[in-house]
Amino acid sequence: MIQRYIAKISGPLLDRIDIHIEVPAVQYKELRGSAAAEGSTEIRARVLAARQRQQERFSKAKENIYSNTQMTTRQIRAYCELGPDAERLLERALQQQGLTARAHDRILKVARTIADLEGADRLAVPHLAEAIQYRTLDRSYWS
Repeated sequence: MIQRYIAKISGPLLDRIDIHIEVPAVQYKELRGSAAAEGSTEIRARVLAARQRQQERFSKAKENIYSNTQMTTRQIRAYCELGPDAERLLERALQQQGLTARAHDRILKVARTIADLEGADRLAVPHLAEAIQYRTLDRSYWS
């Protein structure tokens, strides 16, 4: 029911959602394979560590927020610095996909969270590329 309603939404309203991910079914060979998958305990530990990293970042700077999703545009500029390669990648994605300023900020917040989950202090091209990919999937799935 909700998916049908959201599917009818188009344009800037869709930018109010940070991330949509379509998760494909796991292939049989992967289920039966010997490779050990990351367990819930490990995933939980990474998420808690990322949240702790965010809380420390914002409390050290005396910001009145506790997570990346709450960042304002000023805070995004302060905590989501990009190197030249990442800057070019983001610019190209915004131009090619016709993304809004809100999408720009959402991509950077998601990229910052991906970096936090990885334990990285700085945003790198792979973090940004993954965040852009999520936005691209979002646009192709819902438009």
